Amino acid sequence: MEEKMTFKVYDDEGKEIECEVLFTFESEETKKNYMVYTDNTKDEEGNIKVYASIYEPDKDETKLEPITTDHEWKIIEKILEELQEEAKNAADGEEEQ
Repeated sequence: MEEKMTFKVYDDEGKEIECEVLFTFESEETKKNYMVYTDNTKDEEGNIKVYASIYEPDKDETKLEPITTDHEWKIIEKILEELQEEAKNAADGEEEQ
């Protein structure tokens, strides 16, 4: 079983929230590193909330920076869609066996 990578953040009220890293990647286009993560809470429709931030993997202390451009969000959304499609196809393949 794969070990989950987690980290803790604090909300505006100082409450500790544990987040799980879903994946990280470096964009060839922007030359930035991104971390996509969740706090495993759900939105009104029952979907797990997913967040993304810019980070520098070479730093001792990870500091998450906000993503500020629509272009960067589109890159992340495209990767999320591709991963969802891969997961769906893998699940469909298992059902056929």
